[in-house]
This record gives sequence, structure tokens and C-alpha cells, in this order.
Amino acid sequence: MNQYKICVLILLILTIFSIDFVHAENKDSLELSGKVIYLDPGHGGIDPGAIYKNIEEKNINLDICKILKQKLEEKGAQVYLTRYGDYDLSVKNTINRKRSDLSRRVKIINESNADLYLSIHLNSDSSSTWRGIQLFYDDIHDNNKKLSQILEKEMKKHISLTRKSEEINNLYMLRRINIPGLLIEAGFLSNPNDRYLLKSKSYQERLSNIITKGVITYFYRP
Repeated sequence: MNQYKICVLILLILTIFSIDFVHAENKDSLELSGKVIYLDPGHGGIDPGAIYKNIEEKNINLDICKILKQKLEEKGAQVYLTRYGDYDLSVKNTINRKRSDLSRRVKIINESNADLYLSIHLNSDSSSTWRGIQLFYDDIHDNNKKLSQILEKEMKKHISLTRKSEEINNLYMLRRINIPGLLIEAGFLSNPNDRYLLKSKSYQERLSNIITKGVITYFYRP
């Protein structure tokens, strides 16, 4: 009888410890719980962005954002996209369609009261030698520089061709968004090595994991 009581007690203790372990594990895996993040896949619809033969920037931007959305949500964040398909956000029959598209993206992000936004684009140049990731931020928000430095550091740990982040204060969209965030130029579509990686789902997954780690660090670093 005593042995039976001892066994029951041991099982009870093990159950309590296992519940605490699961709770602790869940807490660690949901570091972004309560955070709202907006992702902005650049271009869309009649605006393809950079083009190389039949490869269009707009599609890769959206692919990366969809994967990044999943990664951030796995960490507990509530994530929205400015577009979920192949379309732009401009008002129909407007004279300046590009400006209309950017204005609506700004409005959507600002009115969301999100904690963070990330705009995903690809670079391109007349020379195919330029390559690598680069981050651009505006000084409109005090935390933009901090975010860019953290993401740059995290990317350099895993992707050697990460260029130095840069403050740029004359981009229409970045200048008007009043929550923290930045522009990620994920690589040069004009460069054959970058282009090969950017088309790869495995690389898009890898990049999304790196960005997610950087976002977590941003929220929890003093």
C-alpha cells in the first residue's frame, strides 16, 4: 500500500513538472505574443517593380512576405499584409497611380496602430555586379535606426553579403509612416547570384527566419 502511495506521489510530481515545462516552452516560443506587425510587399498588379526576363520583383516580394508572416505568427505576432495578391492599392482612374498606391499603403499602416512595419523590395542596377541585402530607414521615428542596426547585425551573422544599413529621408512612403519600421531590399534581381537565391523557397525561408530573430531582438533589447 505504501509503495502504491509513493508511486502515485511520484506520478503527481512528474505531471506538475511536465505542465510547468510545457508552459515555459510555450512562453519561450511565443515571444511576439501581443505584437502587431504590418508587412508591405512592394509593387503589385500593373506595377511589376524590377524585371529580369520573366522574373518580376512583385511576385518575389509577396512570396517572402507570406513566408515571413507565417514565421512571425508562429512566434505569436498578429501579422497583416498591405496586399495578399497580385494587385496594387491605387485608386482607379487616378492621374498618378504610383503615388496613389503608396499613399494608401501609408494610410493602411498608420491607421493600424501596429507595433512595427517592414516593407519588402528587391534592388536592381544597370550593372550586374552589385549584390547583397540592404536596409533603409527614415529618421521620422526614433526607433527606426535601432531596428535597422539590429536587423543588419542579425543578417550579417548568417548572410555575408549584407550591406551597411543607410538612413534615407526622401522616400515618399518611409517619410510618412509614423510607426517604427524600415525598407528591406532583399537582394539585386539584376545580379545572377542574388537572383538564384531570391527565387529559392529555401532561401526565402532562411531570410524570413533571420528577420524574425531580428524582430524578436528589437522588441526585447533595451
